[in-house]
Amino acid sequence: MTRAAEQRLIEKAARGDKDAAGKLIKAHQPSLYAYMLRLSGRPDVAEDIVQDAFVRVLTHLDRFDPRYRFSTWLFTIAKRLYVNACQKHKPRYDSEIVDAWKGDGEHRAADAAIGDEVRANVHVALQQSLETLTDVQKEVVLLFHQQGWSIALIAEHLDMPEGTVKSHLHRGRQRLRRALSSCDRSKAAVDEVWA
Repeated sequence: MTRAAEQRLIEKAARGDKDAAGKLIKAHQPSLYAYMLRLSGRPDVAEDIVQDAFVRVLTHLDRFDPRYRFSTWLFTIAKRLYVNACQKHKPRYDSEIVDAWKGDGEHRAADAAIGDEVRANVHVALQQSLETLTDVQKEVVLLFHQQGWSIALIAEHLDMPEGTVKSHLHRGRQRLRRALSSCDRSKAAVDEVWA
């Protein structure tokens, strides 16, 4: 969806057009849910946060500043809700459920060629390796690689300089690489995919 089309939907939704609000939700819900699920590791928390985020966004559309991207505003609200939810829920990770959701909602062609067991092994290894990252590194890595956000957009979302985002991304990748290669089981699972 283009920014202009999105802005028209936002304006209509702000005036009470339920159809426009539905289209906004439909456009952003899969990527927001995938992001929150990876961040929290819990489907119940991710669902609650996504729902709460959309309720808050739709009730406060008049506060949206069109100079910025809608997704940045939405993800910021969701992240704040997640931080609050962390105080109530200790994260628990279920890799099979987490990995069933992807940002685009479909399995990539390469994944289709890999057997279910191999794919599950890789997802478990990746999820465990993600847990070795700091919260900021994890968020930057997920936004960049899972959501396809640019460094500039991540910097805007996290309110930090682009150079700092690049540092977190670089260090996060290094830590992921070390975690994946340090455990024989993880290394075997990843090697299985590339074989």
